Amino acid sequence: MISPQALRERYRADKAAVLTVLQNCGTSTRCVRPTLGKLSALADSSLRVLWQQAGFAPSFALIAVGGFGRAELFPHSDIDVLLLLPDACSPVGDAELKARIESFISNCWDAGLEIGSSVRTISECVAESEKDVTVQTSLLESRLIAGDAALHADFQQRFREAMDPKAFFIAKTLELRQRHTKFENTPYSLEPNCKESPGGLRDLQVILWVAKAAGYGHNWDALARNGLATPFEVRQIRHNEALLSLIRARLHMLAQRREDRLVFDMQTAMAESFGYKSESPDGVKMPVRASEAVMRHYYWAAKAVTQLNQILLLNIEERLNPSAHAPQPINERFSDKGGMVEVNSDDLYQRDPHAILETFLVYQTTVGVKGLSARTLRALYNARGLMDGKFRNDPVNRATFRKILMEPEGITHAMRLMNQTSVLGRYLWVFRRIVGQMQHDLFHVYTVDQHILMVLRNMRRFFIVEHAHEYPFCSQLAAGFHKPWILYIAALFHDIAKGRGGDHSELGARDVRRFCRQHAIEREDARLIEFIVHEHLAMSRIAQKSDLSDPNVIAAFAKRVGNERNLTALYLLTVADIRGTSPKVWNAWKGKLLEDLYRLGLRQLGGSAPDQAAEVDARKREALVLLALHALPFEAHKTLWDTLDVGYFMRHDAADIAWHARQLSRYVGANRSIVRARLSPVGEGLQVLVYTPDLPDLFARICGYFDHGGFSILDARIHTARNGYALDTFQVVTSALPEHYHEFTSMIEAGLGRAIADTGPLPPPGRGRVSRRVKSFPINPRVTLQPDEKGQRWLLNISASDRVGLLYSVARVLAKHHINLELAKVATLGERVDDTFLIQGAELQHNRAQIEIETELLEALA
Repeated sequence: MISPQALRERYRADKAAVLTVLQNCGTSTRCVRPTLGKLSALADSSLRVLWQQAGFAPSFALIAVGGFGRAELFPHSDIDVLLLLPDACSPVGDAELKARIESFISNCWDAGLEIGSSVRTISECVAESEKDVTVQTSLLESRLIAGDAALHADFQQRFREAMDPKAFFIAKTLELRQRHTKFENTPYSLEPNCKESPGGLRDLQVILWVAKAAGYGHNWDALARNGLATPFEVRQIRHNEALLSLIRARLHMLAQRREDRLVFDMQTAMAESFGYKSESPDGVKMPVRASEAVMRHYYWAAKAVTQLNQILLLNIEERLNPSAHAPQPINERFSDKGGMVEVNSDDLYQRDPHAILETFLVYQTTVGVKGLSARTLRALYNARGLMDGKFRNDPVNRATFRKILMEPEGITHAMRLMNQTSVLGRYLWVFRRIVGQMQHDLFHVYTVDQHILMVLRNMRRFFIVEHAHEYPFCSQLAAGFHKPWILYIAALFHDIAKGRGGDHSELGARDVRRFCRQHAIEREDARLIEFIVHEHLAMSRIAQKSDLSDPNVIAAFAKRVGNERNLTALYLLTVADIRGTSPKVWNAWKGKLLEDLYRLGLRQLGGSAPDQAAEVDARKREALVLLALHALPFEAHKTLWDTLDVGYFMRHDAADIAWHARQLSRYVGANRSIVRARLSPVGEGLQVLVYTPDLPDLFARICGYFDHGGFSILDARIHTARNGYALDTFQVVTSALPEHYHEFTSMIEAGLGRAIADTGPLPPPGRGRVSRRVKSFPINPRVTLQPDEKGQRWLLNISASDRVGLLYSVARVLAKHHINLELAKVATLGERVDDTFLIQGAELQHNRAQIEIETELLEALA
């Protein structure tokens, strides 16, 4: 008898020897399937020994199920087994059998086998599989390891008889759709799951599961023999399956645990295991990062798997449910078959390559069509080689592509489908360069091509009535915008030059200028498209970094955009672009800043020259109307307003001015600190008002309090009144809002008041934990300090990786050097901060002191 400990040592040694082969096979995928089979066989061998030593009755059986049932075992995957009992036996009420089973399972774990076990009779297996499709799927891949072969054969027969292939197909495809939705329906996430993401191994397994359930075969060769896949498709599937399997196996080895996500921490190590290097042996940086190279290989494989999964599942569905209706002709080339566009002949694209792009125009314009049939998808897959330079330069194809872009409906779906089928990148060659291209920054969460298609989707939604509630102002502007296709082309090209080096806005403008010329876009429309692409970053940068109360800023912006149509187009693309970057990047405060800049720019373009006195009077009148709704004493606001200058009224809107007056009119000159908080009128987070005798380190103390409390500051408007009081307004957010905002407002009003009253030295900043993404894509902190045009104030810009306590660290440096803060614009882009401060102070007038301040800021950001 072999002890579990001895078995464990043997199993570990044998497994390590097998994995060494996998580690050393470089980029070759030929070793992965034999390796997974050997790992499975090693587990089988140990399980047989333990089964034999357990002394079970000869009528029992030990069955491998799930992935282990396929005789493939990844290095740290669970070993799923079923203890199959005859119907007459049950551990319930049989203490001896129950103890024997528990001992067997315990010995398996002691022997180093991480098993997932179940104990059932045949009847119980059948009953459970009818209730739970997950159990049904696991049992579908059963394999005998030890015990009674007749019992296993009986189980398989009864399981097959109980299987409903059509119901199983529906359940698995719904499950697949749900899983894809969880991963945002794209294989191009920057940290994809190589098993579960669209285009992952699970997509291939689903094909074999539904095929096996229907009796069409249990492997790829069987599917080819049954006419469900072509030999070429089988070769493609095997190649991509092997690559994904190799990546998954090496992920397990690198993490030394079950890990199926290609997280940033693992990507460089994964690339090195494939032999990719970020630097040449002499230390010269390679043009493409090692991690980027291996991820591009992954994305191309995942894309192919997505296409092949769609083709084969549609074929299986058609075989299971033969269409009761004959195809309905659409034109001489295409038919509508069950709501799918079907080519009328398999060699259509070889005979007439013009039909390739026409497919998507037909898809757009045919009412009731919801996709492409398996026959069409297969024909497109086999026609990829036809889309060469001659195809791209063909005037007929250019005219068709132009029609697709200008159709009033279906643009988003058409472009996504063209990308999924590899047609978009083969026709639009500049787009092909960015398919699967990672973005090594801290705020994009999609590859460049997926980001572009997301921005296109966002833009299209502005023009759809059903989505008008999402961004009403954008939808209002879109409703009056002539030729929406201009914005769609701009969205398609705005980031198309990413990764080439140089300014991608300039390069993209050059690309779209050439595209417009080739596709006969009228000169005026082409100029607008080129302008939007060239300036697509300008509006966001000005809104988030500049003082919008400065008339010179607005005048310069209006001069830059030129006219109202340019302004509207730029605003719509900017909103669509930020929303398509990452769910974390967009927030209501950014939306308000952009809308404010749009309205101010529009007023300037309309010939209304900035008149500060008139603007202040208008805001005061509007604020008085709002104050009249509250029972304040006559002219209660006057004492406060007399201490405030024009700058205050220009930087706050009428609603904020009225709120300040209501809260502070009784406390002017009372020599006490007042803190008030409310739900932000912008619709996200809290707005916090601080009114207190001014202190040199006031901003630092406030930042320290918010950082300690887990709040992020989105905006700070700092004002010092004539009576020496600071009147500061902050926009803050926290993940706990809005459910608990009542508790937070009370906590802030009490706690922040105490923090301001504390006269002790400022506590040192905490060293917040840095996220995995920041560790993987660190950016060098930058500090720039420049005087404004009048030389009276200074603009401080900082850019760094985000972390808890960062703003407090900056504020401490400013407080140390007695720098007064007038305005803070805090822009958090994912996990990168790009903040702008308007400051003044005596030390800023001396070069040596400036250098010292900048050096200390860089140290604080590092």
